Amino acid sequence: MLDIKFIRENPDLVKENIRKKFQNAKLPLVDEVIALDSERREAINEGEALKAERNKISKANGPLFGRLKKCADETEKAALQAEIDANTAAVKANAERMTRLEEKKANAEAAMNKLLLVIPQMIDESVPIGPDDSCNVEVERFGEPKTPDFPIPYTRRSWSALTAWIWTLPPVYPATASIT
Repeated sequence: MLDIKFIRENPDLVKENIRKKFQNAKLPLVDEVIALDSERREAINEGEALKAERNKISKANGPLFGRLKKCADETEKAALQAEIDANTAAVKANAERMTRLEEKKANAEAAMNKLLLVIPQMIDESVPIGPDDSCNVEVERFGEPKTPDFPIPYTRRSWSALTAWIWTLPPVYPATASIT
């Protein structure tokens, strides 16, 4: 599987690699992966911003609680309590939004990983490009190929029914006597 950072930085190179492998049907997958990655990254950034805002609001509540305990005036207490309640409501709204963003991130990540598994690996520069193995280049040969003196029989199956039957027999356990 190719690294998403590599695909993000080199989409044309990845598309050219797909063309060299004669798999043109997979070309749109590169754009889909990049779109899903940007969606995932956007959800992560927005989630981090919401976490920072939640932390800021939570830190602001601490002094408000301290002032609420020391306060003797009822109108000021009501105002402090209203501010604390507003902050708590904002934190809860942020929590719901963060949950939706986490789901969005997880869905985009799952779809992106599925597509990344389909995009082929990069071809090495030394590999000759061709539709099949007829374009391969012989680099080195060791010895001479030998041909047998007898005709080679053509068999349609490599496993006989007898071999399969022998391999599937249940194991035979020796009889044991127990003394009670």
